[in-house]
Amino acid sequence: MAGREVAEALRAAVAGDVDFSATARALTTMDASNYRRVPLGVVAPRDADDVAAALAVCRTYGVPVVARGGGTSIAGQATGTGVVLDFTRHLRELVSIDPGARTAVVQPGLVLDRLREAARPYGLTFGPDPSTHSRCTLGGMIGNNACGAHSVAWGTTADNVRALDIVTYDGRRARLGQDWQGAPAGLRELVTAHLAPLRTGYPEGLPRRISGYALDALLPERGADVARSFCGSEGTLGVVTEAEVRLVPLPADPVLVVLGYADESAAADAAAGLLSYRPLTVEGMAADLVPDGVAAGLPRGGAWLFVEMDGAGPAAELVRAADALDAAVVRDAAGQRALWRIREDAAGTATRMPDGTDAWPGWEDCAVPPARLGSYLRAFRGLLKEYGLRGTPYGHFGDGCVHVRIDFDLWTGAGVARFREFSEAVADLVVAHGGSLSGEHGDGKARAELLPRMYGDQLVGLFGAVKDLWDPDGGLNPGMLARPEPLDSGLRFTGLRRTELKVVEDELGREAARCVGVAKCRVDGPSSGPGVMCPSYRATGEERHSTRGRARLLHEMALGEVITDGVRSEEVREALDLCLSCKGCRSDCPVGVDMAAYKSRFLEGYYAGRRAWKRPRSHWTMGGLPHLLDVFGRGLNGAMRLPFAARLAGVTPERAMPRVAERTFTSLFTERASGRPPLLTLWPDTFTDHLAPQVGMAALKVLEAAGLGVALPPGRVCCGLTYVSTGRLDAARRVMTRTLDVMAGTPSALDGRPILVLEPSCAATLRTDLPELLPDDPRAARLAGSVRTFAEALEQLAPDWAPPRLRHTTTVTGQTHCHQHAVLGDGAERRLRQKIGMEGELAGGCCGLAGNFGFEPGHEDVSRACAEDQLLPALRAAPDDAVVLADGFSCRTQIDHLSPDRRPRHLAEVVAEALDG
Repeated sequence: MAGREVAEALRAAVAGDVDFSATARALTTMDASNYRRVPLGVVAPRDADDVAAALAVCRTYGVPVVARGGGTSIAGQATGTGVVLDFTRHLRELVSIDPGARTAVVQPGLVLDRLREAARPYGLTFGPDPSTHSRCTLGGMIGNNACGAHSVAWGTTADNVRALDIVTYDGRRARLGQDWQGAPAGLRELVTAHLAPLRTGYPEGLPRRISGYALDALLPERGADVARSFCGSEGTLGVVTEAEVRLVPLPADPVLVVLGYADESAAADAAAGLLSYRPLTVEGMAADLVPDGVAAGLPRGGAWLFVEMDGAGPAAELVRAADALDAAVVRDAAGQRALWRIREDAAGTATRMPDGTDAWPGWEDCAVPPARLGSYLRAFRGLLKEYGLRGTPYGHFGDGCVHVRIDFDLWTGAGVARFREFSEAVADLVVAHGGSLSGEHGDGKARAELLPRMYGDQLVGLFGAVKDLWDPDGGLNPGMLARPEPLDSGLRFTGLRRTELKVVEDELGREAARCVGVAKCRVDGPSSGPGVMCPSYRATGEERHSTRGRARLLHEMALGEVITDGVRSEEVREALDLCLSCKGCRSDCPVGVDMAAYKSRFLEGYYAGRRAWKRPRSHWTMGGLPHLLDVFGRGLNGAMRLPFAARLAGVTPERAMPRVAERTFTSLFTERASGRPPLLTLWPDTFTDHLAPQVGMAALKVLEAAGLGVALPPGRVCCGLTYVSTGRLDAARRVMTRTLDVMAGTPSALDGRPILVLEPSCAATLRTDLPELLPDDPRAARLAGSVRTFAEALEQLAPDWAPPRLRHTTTVTGQTHCHQHAVLGDGAERRLRQKIGMEGELAGGCCGLAGNFGFEPGHEDVSRACAEDQLLPALRAAPDDAVVLADGFSCRTQIDHLSPDRRPRHLAEVVAEALDG
């Protein structure tokens, strides 16, 4: 069977998108699990008729189908070998909401947070709220019977579904509900004939029993609820095209109580005892999962329970009864969000052991009766030790549900064999505690093979019989739940080489494999808050422009099955072309995927051995800007006014090029030098020196007022940023080495004297790229450790100096530079702004100019869209007299281009102006 023939038939049958390209296939080979299956192609249906038409074509050609939402499933069930139905492109609407009835009608591709936002004005919400709520879809939640933190109060997705509209593989359309509504022929008779095993075969007292088919929902005493039984079927029975869901009232006065305990076992033992106080959540995690510096916001203890209560009175009563080591009661929304973010990020942070070792899903979300959780965790810890494995449990302790990532060796045959042995042993342990193999994420490939250990052969045999009634052709997501594939087959690491050879494809493939697919980069629509990742995805909405999508393409490039051209792959180059190298993923991605670094290494390999003119001209002009400015200086101003100058330089004519200053900061500094003994070195980065010397002079003025002596490096220095961002890494290493030679010629320059770098992108390059590109040069690490921002230098070297206050309290607007957010942090800047009398917060996101990116032809629309995500709305919302802060030269340039009525300034300029009153 040819994929081309199937694709042509689908294009003729459906109105939606049909994409059988290598890119589309590579993007959907994996979900958030350890597994990989290569599809024939992807269809994005526009409506239910498209779904039916696509299934008809696939049935004709005998092609299997898997429905996919956000692709965050952790057990492999969102991957398939046939056609993937992508519901996130078109079938993503909120059809209606009925506040009186407390119901909503949704399409399967609707992101959960969009439903919650629409229901919030009515004082309602959708109860289930997994940690991926900003990108998971309602269809995926129905497929997995997702739960989330509030399930102790509001139950699972199945508890909140009223009716489902579905299409089966054989073309039957049905509306599923209670009293056998929508059931396939023979289902009622099958259940009636097996009432005894259905009544006795499912464990009791288990709120998080997700494993297997929920056939007990079809019992007559439970209303013969076909819709409820369908939830959690992982796309194996039918395809959801619309759902009516139940909404619940928001708590009137949510209060977050964080309880500290000695360790996770103590927290687990305490969790069940809190349920009688009617909490909305009881979440547990240990100190292992809390990043350095974050624990300051938590009460004393080695593990914590996050308990949400409705009202200050019930919260106080809970604290009195909890018998915890310490407790924190948080009522303000911002404080609650900050603490919840720690818990939600555990799905990613758990993928790294304290020593940096990788940890993977595989035994991810079992559940036991809450009263037995402490006993289970102690036995589980013992099993980990027995097998020489490590993992840090966390999860929904009030429901007895445990998440854990484990440092399995999934790269070698021996490691995979141990992975299987451990999975079988844990399955027996869970069953011995009366638990469920899956308590939230579904069985998929990870656990379905083990279901006989939980349910026995008779009940599992009924699963197969039910599958055959719904899907007699076996075309929907084969290999999941009924007649499952082996749990150690199809692992996504198979084929990734771990050799000592410095092969670009292998190195990038292993690095990209760090992406576990939780898709925090795939936020649907404009984001809120200080985050940056992923600006290009938010601009285009295309998976290939997300951090996860690019990681998947690099992974497939290394495997060579779907993407076959290696480091010369056009599919990868096109996806990376819109990466702004913002470094947001370095900090915002829970596992620290660093796409900016991957892009640089890919570009280096892509252009290796090719003629110089094969590179974009901007790589030589904008990428070589430091050298051009040193050689030609302000002569570039005249050159850029010549006809066709922009085209010859490889930049877009739609943007005015920045003007080179009449005098460099270096020359101005020489005239002003105070003669004080230098306490720090002021780094004359290219942007400050040639394009914005006023920033350097403002900083010098403030430093002198603070009593700090300042020196410049003894020669020309450059961080190498522009060479790194264009993938000219050999040139970057040469520039960096020359810079280290210059700095080494100055006593104390590399021996701890702080180095103040005013441009955040240059500071971030010195902090991270310099030691990473020159790992064998000890001078690189020393210089990186000496880098300080403007506010950091003042705070550390002049702690007693009182900066001048503005004449009156002033609103601040603008944007934190994306590299500062990702690498440097802005705590010192926040404190300095507060000291001089500024109120408000800077926007998150990326300005969209991003060095050479916004000047390159073809990037204009995305550059503007990135600015419209957070920066420009913040500027428009700010009062006319607000101070516009943008420490990055690119950020100030973007504001000048797109909001010319605003005057953006570096923080040093504002403090210097305050000195003048």
